[in-house]
Amino acid sequence: MSKRAVDIVVISDVHLGTYGCHAKELLKYLKSIKPKQIILNGDIIDIWQFSKRYWPETHMKVLRKLMKFVVEGVPVYYLTGNHDELLRKFADMHLGAFHLQNKLVLELDGKKAWFFHGDIFDVTMQHSKWLAKLGAVGYDSLILINSFANWFLEFFGREKMSFSKKIKAAFKDAVKFINSFESTAAELAIQNGYQYVVCGHIHQPEMKIISSEEGEVLYLNSGDWVENLTALEYSEKEWKIFKYDPKDFEEEELEEGELSDSEDLHSKLDINVLLQKIKLEIV
Repeated sequence: MSKRAVDIVVISDVHLGTYGCHAKELLKYLKSIKPKQIILNGDIIDIWQFSKRYWPETHMKVLRKLMKFVVEGVPVYYLTGNHDELLRKFADMHLGAFHLQNKLVLELDGKKAWFFHGDIFDVTMQHSKWLAKLGAVGYDSLILINSFANWFLEFFGREKMSFSKKIKAAFKDAVKFINSFESTAAELAIQNGYQYVVCGHIHQPEMKIISSEEGEVLYLNSGDWVENLTALEYSEKEWKIFKYDPKDFEEEELEEGELSDSEDLHSKLDINVLLQKIKLEIV
């Protein structure tokens, strides 16, 4: 399969290390593109729920694929989120083409783009972190139950369903929070003279113009790789939301694209160092 050339790819809320993570699908997507820059906009590794008991090979392969991009010289920006907030103490670390930061500003064809995860707007995160962590465990459990339910639905020829999406739609407060999140991010971006503001955190892929009395901004959210399986792509001066569809990947087997032995060893060492730091922080 020929790889699609993309100027910038934005991925967030992968939650590697949890049962809900669709690492296999993300790996297929990463192997199908040829990006000039990659922005990992938070919650890539779920340190909140990190456990040595659950770290599938596909999750490691995602990290190895990202490291392969770094080895090839593709700039990879890892912007920290709330589930990987322990990495914030290592922010502003630069290793070759790999950059660990809390936020990022890029100029894209004469327009300024502001990238950050977005958890700073979450009141629960700021004042009741224990409650947010409890909610994360509950969310992961719901996703796990949902996967079993969808297996039965598919077996009987029924359409899949998302429990969490139905719950969000049923509660006005959830919709109100999403609208408030988007408005706050847009207002701050306008005040600071940015034309694009790019977030993650709320697992809600979106691309829309938001206006205020001071101006307007294009608000973008990359969604997640737990339910929506989405990413943002920037090419030819335009943004679009990529939505993973299994049909697009079933005809041709993607090339494995493994690293050479020496490069593979270096990538494993770098990943292991990072994971060791995470383990030490958790203990």
